[in-house]
Amino acid sequence: MSKKSECLAWLIRRHGIEMTHLSGGSHIGSVLSAADIIAVLYADIMRYKSEDPEWDGRDRFIMSKGHAGAAVYAALAECGFFDTAELKTHYADGSRLSGHVSHHLPGVEFSTGSLGHGLSVAAGMALAAKQDGKLHRVFAVLGDGECDEGSVWEAALFANHYRLENLTAIVDHNHMQSLDTCEKTLELEDLGAKWRAFGWNVIELDGHDHDALQTALRDTHNSAHKPTAVIANTVKGKGVSFMENDVLWHYRFPHDGWEYDCAVSELYAVKPDSVKDPYTPNGIAKPARPEPGADIGIDHTTSAGWHPTYIRKFF
Repeated sequence: MSKKSECLAWLIRRHGIEMTHLSGGSHIGSVLSAADIIAVLYADIMRYKSEDPEWDGRDRFIMSKGHAGAAVYAALAECGFFDTAELKTHYADGSRLSGHVSHHLPGVEFSTGSLGHGLSVAAGMALAAKQDGKLHRVFAVLGDGECDEGSVWEAALFANHYRLENLTAIVDHNHMQSLDTCEKTLELEDLGAKWRAFGWNVIELDGHDHDALQTALRDTHNSAHKPTAVIANTVKGKGVSFMENDVLWHYRFPHDGWEYDCAVSELYAVKPDSVKDPYTPNGIAKPARPEPGADIGIDHTTSAGWHPTYIRKFF
């Protein structure tokens, strides 16, 4: 029998494909990479009451990489914060489900989208909880490309200075951002060493391993009272083979035809027995396949065929 978190992760991926397909919205690659992290948080780790979203004892969650908001919307709907039928309104005019995370939905603490701000807000929440003697925890999921932002490191310094052991940052380290790999955009490694240098307790793991995530996130309190950074190594587009490690799917959505059919069919093939596909309950009988010359298996990074070196200095 599949774990509750594994079932939720599958549903997040399936909802994500449907939502971006219907809306023509972006960021399915990021949704798929973060699905296991979000699922473990909502299924196993965080305290909340879906019937009372403002319950004072709830743990606080900030999706700092707000462009992957469809993953959060799917988790909230499946956990009872609102009806799953509303997911079909993603990105529609007048919908509460805006392209980036919106606080107009129950269960969302803070609207995000402008990268680099989420950790600062989470650190403020953690400090307030500590000063008020409250026991709830604060979690923030960041993108690795988001760690290019200076405000992330200001918040990191702040959190260490105030010994916010009730704060956990989880970096969805899928190694890609926007138009290229992280390393070819702005060198990032050694990412764990950077967080350690800023005074954080650091855990590095496979971000698709539910057991590892559960173990790491269950209790991050430590004798040094340090905040914890979990570097979750993930695969962009995880779960759909032609989307995996292809930066094209940062902005592209699954179109009608083979893109949608193949994505759904691949997910359906690994569907947990206890889960019902809410959109294609029997799968797709005759899925379309990529036609000759289809845009698949191609390096879509902006540096394809061009490998940057150190800039020449002219005197």
